[in-house]
Amino acid sequence: MITTIALLKAREGLSRDEFVDYYENRHVPLILGLAPSPALYTRNYLPEIGARGFPADFDVITHMKFADEGTRGAWLALVLAEGSGVAEDEARFLDRSRTRSWTVEEHSGSR
Repeated sequence: MITTIALLKAREGLSRDEFVDYYENRHVPLILGLAPSPALYTRNYLPEIGARGFPADFDVITHMKFADEGTRGAWLALVLAEGSGVAEDEARFLDRSRTRSWTVEEHSGSR
């Protein structure tokens, strides 16, 4: 499995509820309408800024898993294709200049 983690920041002026609502009810359906769902596609939202207990320059951790690098690459090609509308949609609810993502090495279980 290939695991990708993205740290995303809400666009200035959106409340946490507006941000979560837009991501879940507008953006996720757009993405899933363009490409097959990854093996795992979760969004983990941080609490409101005042309730976090620590400084963070992101508002959500998006976690995706793909069967292999070829599957991930094909998915990205569909989602990021010119004319897909993804960049324009992200600009409605994200501060895209602060997006960070990595393909990570994941371990699970304990020894």
